[in-house]
Amino acid sequence: MKRVFILVIIAPLFCFSQEKVKGVVLDSKEENALRLSGANVYWQDSQIGVVTNFEGEFSIPYKKDFNKLIISYVGFKTDTLTINEPKAIRVSLKPSNELDEVVVQQERDAIQKTYFSPENVVTVNSAELLKAACCNLAESFETNPAIDVNISDGLTGTKQIEMLGLTSPYLLITQENIPMVRGASQAYGLTFTPGTWIESIQITKGAGSVVNGYESISGQINTELVKPLTNNAVFVNGYANQNGRYELNTHFNKKLSNKLSSGLYIHGNKRTQKEDDNKDGFLDAPLANQINVMNRWQYQDVEKGWVSFFNIRFLNDEKQVGQVDFNPEEWLRLRSATNMYNAEDPALSGAEVWGSEIDTRRFDTSVKLGYVFPELPFQSFGFQTSYSLHKQNSYFGFRTYDIKHESLYSNLLFNSIIGDTRNKFKTGITFAYDGYDEMVSTADYSRVDNSVGAFLEYSYENLEKVSLTAGLRVDNHNRLGTFVTPRFHIRYTPWEKGSLRGSFGRGKRAANIFAENQQLFGSARTINIADTGGSVYGLEPEDAWNYGLSFLQGFNFLNKKGDISLDYYITDFKNQIVVDWENPQEVSFYNLDGKSSAKSFQVEVNYELLSRLNLRTSYKFYDVSTDYENGNLQKPLLAQHRFFVNLGYETEAKENGTQWKFDYTLHSMGKKRLPDTSSNPEKYQLGEYSLPYNHMNAQITKVFSNTFEVYLGGENLSNVQQASPVLGADNPFGSNFDTTIVYAPIMGRMFYGGFRFKI
Repeated sequence: MKRVFILVIIAPLFCFSQEKVKGVVLDSKEENALRLSGANVYWQDSQIGVVTNFEGEFSIPYKKDFNKLIISYVGFKTDTLTINEPKAIRVSLKPSNELDEVVVQQERDAIQKTYFSPENVVTVNSAELLKAACCNLAESFETNPAIDVNISDGLTGTKQIEMLGLTSPYLLITQENIPMVRGASQAYGLTFTPGTWIESIQITKGAGSVVNGYESISGQINTELVKPLTNNAVFVNGYANQNGRYELNTHFNKKLSNKLSSGLYIHGNKRTQKEDDNKDGFLDAPLANQINVMNRWQYQDVEKGWVSFFNIRFLNDEKQVGQVDFNPEEWLRLRSATNMYNAEDPALSGAEVWGSEIDTRRFDTSVKLGYVFPELPFQSFGFQTSYSLHKQNSYFGFRTYDIKHESLYSNLLFNSIIGDTRNKFKTGITFAYDGYDEMVSTADYSRVDNSVGAFLEYSYENLEKVSLTAGLRVDNHNRLGTFVTPRFHIRYTPWEKGSLRGSFGRGKRAANIFAENQQLFGSARTINIADTGGSVYGLEPEDAWNYGLSFLQGFNFLNKKGDISLDYYITDFKNQIVVDWENPQEVSFYNLDGKSSAKSFQVEVNYELLSRLNLRTSYKFYDVSTDYENGNLQKPLLAQHRFFVNLGYETEAKENGTQWKFDYTLHSMGKKRLPDTSSNPEKYQLGEYSLPYNHMNAQITKVFSNTFEVYLGGENLSNVQQASPVLGADNPFGSNFDTTIVYAPIMGRMFYGGFRFKI
């Protein structure tokens, strides 16, 4: 059972027509049906809306520009009516626990922005994900300007995401609102969710909800997985590219009874082809092998109002990186013979070729249980719990890095109203346990973290002008102590199709400095930690406040719809673990002594240029600076100026589903500040800034029927490549070896193809 949240509807500032649609909203078709007070009634794609009075009655201005009238109420299914003239109507809503067959009447936009939510949320659905290869979650944001995607290092080719100028550790990344990519999985965890498993993604900018924890600082990314009840009975997706990467995804879903459905999802990918396009002797992309299997169960009792999900997943992921001629078997033989991992002089080991292996095994399981009170559909409770065991065994040349992370998370939640549905609240308690067994060469950094917290979130909706959400949580953590996390969001409607939002909130977290910065192991840098007696690695927890303003305006121009949005966010760190790369011979971790802030400005325009031809474009400016030991500096490897364009065109679908789809994306990156390398020998020095570049992707999809389609695409069509992603590649055992300074694509132009089959 999914609890239906009431949508905020704003009455327009001015109404130019006296014609009205009048009616009453009821809870059933029975003669003694209850009249629903506080139901939302509004025209689709507008902010012309009203709320029913205490008698369940409404009167809304009629405009010929709109003909879809939407009626929603907490605990009931939202209904959409076609209205072509002013008239009186009677609307009977169905409780949301009546799970009748769903009929889709109108296709959703691939990316949806809401005018009504106090939070700045962007929803990306599966239609948007199909515009690119989207082999995993890390690759799901290429056509979306809200998230920046960068290469983390010159070895693994792993894509790292950023939002508001901050990297993914400052994002709360959840799977169906359960924290997922964190701790040991921070570096590679985004690659562990296959793209075909994703039903939709919700991206929240700024301080998120207190319901989901205290760790969110710059925002939250929540992934909803496909459901056994609604996903295709059989789905097969195959993918291959010219660089030897092959993937296969299969979904098998079965409705076992009226109450029980199950799905089996299998993902495999493999790369055995060695690529060294830049001729530096190092692999441009890792040799890799991954098997990922998930079994998902969905149970629902229609009469009693229960719903639950149970997931269980096993993953095995293997990567080999380093020099093209690297032989892992020979490396292990040398290790056994010389104990070279502890050798102070690399020459003593007899090693001639540098290489690395990263082997990850993961098991996770989760349970979600929800109940909606049949007689009080606006009232519900939910319980979430998850367990994961993540093991990574790896070596990077002479360094070993092994980590085992055992995690347990539970959240109990209760939802209800105060008086009427304009005043809602959520409250609950959270328990979390994280056990880390972490070894860096011979140094043991094992620890146990646990916390318990309680939260309360209140939402108020004045449908004339304002809606707000205010939340507060209190947590007790064995290392972070007892602390309070406030979050606040407000939305104001100054005029029709205009939505002004503001937010602020606090986030706090314990930084996992090695798991989050594993690229440091692919270098000759020494590791320095300024132990100040803090509770995590001798360092203090990170603590930051986020403040934001955003404005969304819908418009019609030349009879075509569009919208423009402007965002400005500031993240102000009270303490941050500074990762200092400015000395090319070392990487230093220390507590912030001074100021550190991330300022982000974005303007985005979406517009239908022609029928079925859509434009999405944006410009972003970042000012992310930190007080380092040698002064205040802009964040390295971050383009201050970014420009984005996406063009999508679809032919009109025929009755049998036949259709063409075309998509083109341009990322234009400004120059990036590079870490200081001036103390290196001249041949290993880089400039102060990188050169700007343009990165282009495109894809064509041919839909042959409702069951089969093929796609062809290309990435990095402009063939931009960083000249020297591996510094000191000619002497990987020397003191100037460094794979961490990556500011442009490593792989050149690449083409791919695939198919999708579903029944």
